[in-house]
Amino acid sequence: MKTDLTPAMQRRLAKLATAAGRTPAEMLPYVMQDGFDYTEEFIRKVNEALDEVDSGDGIPHEVVMHEAQAIIDAHAAKRKKAACVAQDRTAGIH
Repeated sequence: MKTDLTPAMQRRLAKLATAAGRTPAEMLPYVMQDGFDYTEEFIRKVNEALDEVDSGDGIPHEVVMHEAQAIIDAHAAKRKKAACVAQDRTAGIH
């Protein structure tokens, strides 16, 4: 399938590729799949996040993993408690 890009679209693709650190040819499939607006917004958000990490404003990996594990543990505890309650009910224990 051949796609002709207007000069404006070619400039937009080149600018997007520069922002993403890629070539226009590498970015074209993403633009074709998701459109310029979405792809530009996605790259903007990724670059903002990378800038945040580079400036030291990010959350350390260890903190994120600790918080994630706490969420998983809390969910597992609720499921275990619910399973015990259900088992007690089927056994006739209240």
